[in-house]
Amino acid sequence: MTTLKTWVNVPHNSDFSIYNLPFGNFSVNDDQPRAGIAIGTQIIDLVVVSELGLIEVNANYFNQSTLNEFIALGKKITNKVRLDIQQLLVIENSPLKNHPEAFVQQKDATMHLPVQVGDYTDFYSSIEHATNVGKMFRDPENALLPNWRHIPVGYHGRASSIVVSGTNIHRPMGQVKTNEMETPVFQASGRLDFELEMGFIVGKTTQLGNRITVENASEHIFGLVLFNDWSARDIQKWEYVPLGPFLGKSFASSMSPWIVTLEALEPFKVQGPKQDPAVLSYLQYDGAKNYDIQLEVGLSSKSSEETIISCSNFKYMYWNMMQQLAHHTVNGCNVNVGDVMASGTISGKDESSYGSLLEISWGGKKPFELKDGSKRTFIEDNDTITLKGFAEKEGVRVGFGEVTGTILPSK
Repeated sequence: MTTLKTWVNVPHNSDFSIYNLPFGNFSVNDDQPRAGIAIGTQIIDLVVVSELGLIEVNANYFNQSTLNEFIALGKKITNKVRLDIQQLLVIENSPLKNHPEAFVQQKDATMHLPVQVGDYTDFYSSIEHATNVGKMFRDPENALLPNWRHIPVGYHGRASSIVVSGTNIHRPMGQVKTNEMETPVFQASGRLDFELEMGFIVGKTTQLGNRITVENASEHIFGLVLFNDWSARDIQKWEYVPLGPFLGKSFASSMSPWIVTLEALEPFKVQGPKQDPAVLSYLQYDGAKNYDIQLEVGLSSKSSEETIISCSNFKYMYWNMMQQLAHHTVNGCNVNVGDVMASGTISGKDESSYGSLLEISWGGKKPFELKDGSKRTFIEDNDTITLKGFAEKEGVRVGFGEVTGTILPSK
């Protein structure tokens, strides 16, 4: 890995190193949102840099409330913008040194959802998570359904309720029926959960009838985000047969504001788990398609500081992103720039790496303790969940920042 040194002050272990340079949308003082790149504790205003003539893309593409139009220019252009900014932050005689107006402190900025999400798909691609859920709700000896090892299982979610990190979420209402009840009742969810996920942003529009192959899928993925797919387990349990999740999932999903490009994550590619039985030809692949990204979940409350409740890794995924996108389009389904596809809950092999409270508390049977001594099985009102993620190798760190959300009482 080439060693890079920047003249910008970047704190040690910053997620936003010179090797990262993720894209996002921000505003200051209620101004119009615009595109920026994160470096250390600052944001580089791409509108200003473009107007200075230091990058070749017209400022109009950056002076937008989302990144969709910029992403649609294609990777040849978007990658060049990132590399040009990287060069400007490295060279000693950089013209950016004379333009402090191109830099904004992150603490002074409001971050926005980076893309307009047209469609959202949630996969179910962690074999550890799927096995745990199967053990809880079905035959422990046959935890996985017959199709699970053959296809990346997924469902279409609700795009309108995807919100940027920091947005408060009201506890959802819905129908609940426990095994003891004869008929369902309408009430606030009592088994509210997070799901530790990562999402990828589609970077290229396709036409109806066309397919994306595993081999060229990376050309269609702009970058990755952290993703918390909030889940009301009690509402979901009653509604999901026969057509799957609905109100138990559609009330909110939280997304981190910075999109880390696939190119920045290239050094962290690793082999995924062995897939057995062998997958069908359109899902077969060569080389490393998984990513070694360390993940962490913290829970804090009004009375307790943050307790780390899960440490997992994106590399555990049984089905990788390239397979997910190939499967999604194998029937000719078209995708659009800005579509979000989430991984599904990311769980590891032991209890410390489970990616949901459903697993951590084993369906509510095993309460766990916060730092103040209080107990939890699921999320209570005014609890805050924070997901963090980063990749690190040979002293190089590329991170995602965080995605956080606080649960408020039902309206």
